[in-house]
Amino acid sequence: MSDKYKYDLRGVSATKDEVHAAIKKQDKGLYPNAFCKIIPDITGGDDTYCNLMHADTAGTKTSLAYLYWKETGDLSVWKGIVQDAIMMNLDDMACVGCVNDIVLSSTIGRNKHLISGDVIATIINSANDILEDLKQYGVNIHLSGGETADVGDIVRTIDVGYTAFARMKKSDLIVNNIQEGDVVVGLASYGKAVYEDAYNGGMGSNGLTSARHDVLHNSYREQYPESFAPSTPIDLVYSGTKRLTDKITIDGEEMDIGKLILSPTRTYLPVLKKILDTTRENIHGIIHCTGGGQAKVLKFVNNKHIIKNNPFVIPPLFKLIQEESNTPWKEMYQVFNMGHRLEVYLPKQHTNTIIEIAQQFGIDAQVVGYVENSVGEKVTIKSELGTFEYFA
Repeated sequence: MSDKYKYDLRGVSATKDEVHAAIKKQDKGLYPNAFCKIIPDITGGDDTYCNLMHADTAGTKTSLAYLYWKETGDLSVWKGIVQDAIMMNLDDMACVGCVNDIVLSSTIGRNKHLISGDVIATIINSANDILEDLKQYGVNIHLSGGETADVGDIVRTIDVGYTAFARMKKSDLIVNNIQEGDVVVGLASYGKAVYEDAYNGGMGSNGLTSARHDVLHNSYREQYPESFAPSTPIDLVYSGTKRLTDKITIDGEEMDIGKLILSPTRTYLPVLKKILDTTRENIHGIIHCTGGGQAKVLKFVNNKHIIKNNPFVIPPLFKLIQEESNTPWKEMYQVFNMGHRLEVYLPKQHTNTIIEIAQQFGIDAQVVGYVENSVGEKVTIKSELGTFEYFA
């Protein structure tokens, strides 16, 4: 069975083709190549300013957190879910240069029969803790409240989402203008940044439906039928060999496989705040490799060929997923970030600035590729596992 077919039967898509087709005719905002939609300053009416609004959720990662919490009683995984939902918003906004004075509002829908009050309390309180930590790095985010609804008829366990809003000067925007001769600096998604409490597996919040079903043991089918859609073919539900508390050794230390997959989405906000303060004028583009993985950049270039000929060594988590699922490596690079989830595009002479700043925060960074002109849009990945091509 093809992996694309498996994704469809599980109700997910690596490329979101139907979504993109649905919004194809929608207004793309003031700057169509910007990573986030940018609209006029409707809040202040000042033509030198603009507004941004962004919404996202932790996706199906909440289902995995539910399993781990039920198995272990560990409430801390819900703080990770809050970080997932917040950073999937904020790091996207950072790609257009917005790294400060952002307003956040939450939308949480739960099945009250399954999700207890202490989970909700952990989720609500964790948001404050996460934002307080960001203040240490000059990143100020403001919570404006939100909605927590009991919607058991439509949500099987819980859904955690946020909406973010900001007003910023147009002169501070990063609008993707990726050019021939630019190089691509990748920032690692895995490891342990100075502002993280533990090793980060690097997945973020994309590809979780595939990862959890391909890796986890089929015993969870019977134990937790509420954790998956009943319409999913049963042979595609938890079809792996691993249990959540099975151990994996990384860098000489053991950790639960469940915790590894649940590693909170790494935020690059502290790093990007310093990069933008230092060398904003030299940056031609910033890409957050979320949905679409290493092919994400295709949506933000015109007549460019992105050649990634020096990718990161594949981290243990992605090797585990591939071994359990037998997913072809080409599809792995399109579903997962495979080791770096942030890309900065700029002239070669400025690359050391980006790499050195990332390393100050304990994040590996390296030149992963370069840009050429082409007819149409194309990404080529040249890795130890083969050469893979993707087209817009």
